Amino acid sequence: MAEDLHKRICLVEDDPQVARLIGNTLRDFGFAHDWCRTGADLLRRLRADTPDLCIVDLGLPDMDGLELVRTLRSDGRCGVLILTGRGDTIDRVMGLELGADDYMVKPFEPRELIARVRSILRRCSGRGNDTSPLPPATVAEFAGWRFAPGSNTLSGADGESSTLSTAEAQLLKTMLQHPNRILTREQLMGERNLSSFDRSIDVRISRLRRKLEDDPQNPKLIKTVYGAGYLFACAVVWR
Repeated sequence: MAEDLHKRICLVEDDPQVARLIGNTLRDFGFAHDWCRTGADLLRRLRADTPDLCIVDLGLPDMDGLELVRTLRSDGRCGVLILTGRGDTIDRVMGLELGADDYMVKPFEPRELIARVRSILRRCSGRGNDTSPLPPATVAEFAGWRFAPGSNTLSGADGESSTLSTAEAQLLKTMLQHPNRILTREQLMGERNLSSFDRSIDVRISRLRRKLEDDPQNPKLIKTVYGAGYLFACAVVWR
């Protein structure tokens, strides 16, 4: 794709042979990239320029890759793909919870890597230096539903509409802005120090499930990720 030529990717990988393999894969599909052997190398590079995507190994020699992911996400200006040999579920959940856009385990299939890279770049397109979480659109479409944040209106495929409460609308909007990503209860509530006894988020999730799910007891859209948070498991298109 012609637009791929203009995307900047930074690879953070301490093993030269693995870095060469990943680099050759990116190059074969038209992506230019820079290579950093350590997390510190990447952080120094970020002071001068921000890539469109960082591909990060978790087993770095100078820092925990998860901490590097946390730093990248706090800046929020580039996509993050974890590509690591650590396939443990806890690492995967932690990586996604900290804000990585995707998680892949080595060894990888080249075409799958490129598909995931392109998917992240599409989602991050237009993010640039804009730190606003709001997409430049007015209506979200997903699984036969339409949601208009401006009026808190949720419409089904049958044409029936309902007006969500402000709290429900804010919660749904947050999930629609971050589909297929684990969001913590604090992220969904917008509170950093949410009490573990505060169940208000769970009540709102239950209300949304009753509106959106065919079977709220076995949800397909809003999934619970035990010990991590919630995930909106659906493609979303903003128009």
